[in-house]
Amino acid sequence: MFDAKLRPLIDPPLNAAGRALAAAGVTANGLTFTGLALGLAGAAAIAFGQIGWGLALILANRLADGLDGAVARARGPSDLGGYFDIVADFAFYVSVPVGFGVLAPANAVPALVLVASFVLTGVSFLAFAVIAAKRGAETEAHGKKSFFYSTGLAEGAETIAVFIAMCLAPAWFPVLALGYAGLCALTVVQRSAMAVRAFVG
Repeated sequence: MFDAKLRPLIDPPLNAAGRALAAAGVTANGLTFTGLALGLAGAAAIAFGQIGWGLALILANRLADGLDGAVARARGPSDLGGYFDIVADFAFYVSVPVGFGVLAPANAVPALVLVASFVLTGVSFLAFAVIAAKRGAETEAHGKKSFFYSTGLAEGAETIAVFIAMCLAPAWFPVLALGYAGLCALTVVQRSAMAVRAFVG
């Protein structure tokens, strides 16, 4: 919901950093996999009760995720890079609730529900992208991407905000997880309504 609105604010500094990193020989795929490792380490830290470290690693993951796109824009994007980027993103998103689910038995069911909602949101996102690409649709509302990004209520910025809230108030994880799972479900409904409008005919 807020991703497209944040792009004009975050893209200029990211693009400047991306050009510098690209000039230094850093690759977008290298940053993607580094970010994934940081994110998975953050989830593992949460599972072992080191929630402060988990939060720091989650934030580091998001920085790497922003920089890999900036480097890709500087060096020239690739389809393989776009593939790795989206797979790494969803692996990270799923890992955080799993970490909280391992942390405490009371978190297990809310974590499972949240992971399921992420799967449904991801399926609706990727299905929309495939059909939009087949029809030749394009958008740069979320910046220049390797494939079509459809807007939804629950996007990257909202997900990270919820992850931060979970780390700052871990006792509230069940409430936050179930509440955000509901927002993800609404996103699937919203995107389905968009598909009905866009893909009829």
